Amino acid sequence: MITWEDFYTVMCAMIPLYFAMFLAYGSVKWWKIFTPEQCSGINRFVATFAVPVLSFHFISHNNPYQMDSRFILADTLSKLLVLMAISLWAALSAAFASPRRRGRRLDWVITLFSVGTLPNTLVMGIPLLRAMYGDFTQSLMVQLVVLQCIIWYTLLLFLFEYRAATLLIEDQFPGAAAAAITKFEIDGDIISLDGRDPIQAESEIDADGRLRVRIRRSTSSAPGSGMSSSLGITPRRLSNVSGAEIFSVNTPARQPQPALAEQLTVRDITFGYRSASPHPSGYASSDAYSLQPTPRASNFNELEICTPVWVRSPAVAGGVKPAWEGCGGRCGQVDKDVGGEKDLSFRSTSKFVVRKEDEIEMDGETEQEMPAALVMLRLILTVVGRKLSRNPNTYSSILGLLWSLISFKWDISMPSLLKESIKIISDAGLGMAMFSLGLFMALQPRIVACGPKMAAISMAIRFLSGPTVMSAASMAVGLRGVRLHTAIVQAALPQGIVPFVFAREYGLHPDILSTGVIFGMLVSLPVTLLYYILLGL
Repeated sequence: MITWEDFYTVMCAMIPLYFAMFLAYGSVKWWKIFTPEQCSGINRFVATFAVPVLSFHFISHNNPYQMDSRFILADTLSKLLVLMAISLWAALSAAFASPRRRGRRLDWVITLFSVGTLPNTLVMGIPLLRAMYGDFTQSLMVQLVVLQCIIWYTLLLFLFEYRAATLLIEDQFPGAAAAAITKFEIDGDIISLDGRDPIQAESEIDADGRLRVRIRRSTSSAPGSGMSSSLGITPRRLSNVSGAEIFSVNTPARQPQPALAEQLTVRDITFGYRSASPHPSGYASSDAYSLQPTPRASNFNELEICTPVWVRSPAVAGGVKPAWEGCGGRCGQVDKDVGGEKDLSFRSTSKFVVRKEDEIEMDGETEQEMPAALVMLRLILTVVGRKLSRNPNTYSSILGLLWSLISFKWDISMPSLLKESIKIISDAGLGMAMFSLGLFMALQPRIVACGPKMAAISMAIRFLSGPTVMSAASMAVGLRGVRLHTAIVQAALPQGIVPFVFAREYGLHPDILSTGVIFGMLVSLPVTLLYYILLGL
C-alpha cells in the first residue's frame, strides 16, 4: 500500500524537475527573458556537455559485472515483441497495397517503434524510479540507458538511413534498374542520406559491366560526361520565416524577417543528436553531430531550408537516367509548386517532390527492386557510422562503459581532480535538461502538433500499450515484485528526445514525436503516479 509519505517522496523528486521546465517556459513565453538566440546557446550547452557528461557519470558509476540479466532480457524482449508485431502488421497490409505504397509501411514501423518503446529513461526515469522504489533502481535505469544509446538508438538510426536510401533508389532507379547496382561510393563529407544537404549521385558502368554509384556533394552544374548520370537535390525555399519557427506545424503569414540575433536553430533540444538543418551560425549542415563544426561559405539565404527535389528524365537506353536540376531562379517559386500554400509543417520538412507525370508513370510500374543486401548494408553502415562518430552521447556512453569495466574489475578509483570536474557538470545535467525542454515548449505555437486524434493514439501507445507489453515480457522471463513494478512504470515514461530529433531530421512524422515529447511530459507524471498507486495496492 502506498502511503502519503511515499507519495510525498515521489513529489519531492519530480517537482524540482518540473519547476525547472516551467521556469524556462515562463522565461520565454511570458517574461521574454531569453531571446531565441540565447535559447539556442543554452540548448547547445545541454546537448554538447550537460547530458553527455550526465550519461558518463551514471554509466561510469554502474557496476557492469552485476547487471540484472533478467531485467535487461525483459526490456529487450518487450522491444522485440513490439518490433515484430509492427513488422507483421506492415507485411500483411503491404500484401494488399500497391507496389509504391508498399514501401511506405516502413515509415509507420519506425514511428510506432519510436513511440512505443523508447522512453526518456535518463532524464525522467532515474529520479522518478529512485524515489518510488529505492536507490537500486538507478542501476537498472542506467543499464537501460546503456542499451538505448548503444543498441536501440543505433538500430533506429539504421532504419532511418535505410528508409532514406530506399527513397533515393526508388526515385532514381525505378523498377529493375536498381538491382544492377553493385557498389555505392560515398564522399567523406556526406554525413547522411536524409536529403537535407544538396547532394548528387553519379552512376557509371565499369569495364566488367557493373553499375557503380557515387554519392557526393552537388556542384553548381551537372557533370557533362555522357558516361555518368546524376541526380540533384535543389535547395527549396519553403518560407521566409525565422529559425524560431522551424519547429512550427503551421507557418503563419509571411512577416518581416527578424534580425539574425533573433533566429533559433533546429539543433535545439537535441541532447547530442543535433539536426542537420541549416542554421544561422554559418556552419555547414553536414557538420551536424560534430563537436567542432566547420565554417562554410553560403551563396543563399541562411534561412532557406534545403529539401530534396528528386527529378527524373525520360528513359534512355539501358534504364532511367536521373537528371540534374539546378536551383536557378526557381528557389523563390517552389512554395507554389507544393500544394499551393506555405506550409512549414513537420510533414513536409524532407518531402520528396515528384512531378505529376512521373507519379502517373510510377503508379503503373512493376515491383521495385533493390540492390543486393550486402551492397545496401555497406551503404547504410557507412553513413550510420559517420553519424555516430559525430555524436557526443556515443563517446560518453562508450567511455563510461569502458571506465566502469576497468574500475570495477581492478578496483581503480577515478582521480579526485577529474571526478569533481565531471561531477560539477553532471550535477547540472538533470536540471538543465528539463530547462531545455521548457525552452522548447515555449517556442511551439501548439502543444498538440499532430492533431487531437493522432495525439490520442500516440498517447495510448506510449502510456497503455508500452506498459502492457513490458508487463507481459517481464512476467514471461520471471520478473516479479518490485523489479516488475519498476519495469512497468519505466515503460510509461514520456517520449524520449532522440527519436524526435531523428524524426525531425529525416522528415518522418516529427509532429507525432513532438507531441509525444511535449504533451507526454505534461501527462506522464499523473500517469506514472497512477501506475505506482495501482501496482502498490
